[in-house]
Amino acid sequence: MKRLALWSVACMAAVTAGSAWAKLPAPSDDAKAKAAEAAAKSAHAGKVDNFKLCASMDRVAAAYYADAKKAGKEVKPPTPTAPCADPGPFVYPPPAVPAAATATAAAPAAPAAAPAPKK
Repeated sequence: MKRLALWSVACMAAVTAGSAWAKLPAPSDDAKAKAAEAAAKSAHAGKVDNFKLCASMDRVAAAYYADAKKAGKEVKPPTPTAPCADPGPFVYPPPAVPAAATATAAAPAAPAAAPAPKK
């Protein structure tokens, strides 16, 4: 019974290993563009999250210093940090098409020049 279980696990591993090593086709241009836009959205979301965290830390620090001042405690001055920068709304500019690609696509093919006659 134990051998049968090991044999079946080995067979299943051999069958699935072939599909794991299969080469996937290259993504299309649309898929690449969508992936780039998703990456840009994710990066912007990270910037927004960092801004919100920075703003909340500033509010907590301000409340701490106000409470300490009311209580008459002596506190050290805060460590200077960079101000919180609001990243603004997400704007994704579509990737520009290279100028060389548009020039060759727009220009018609030039006819081949005839060879010069030999003397």
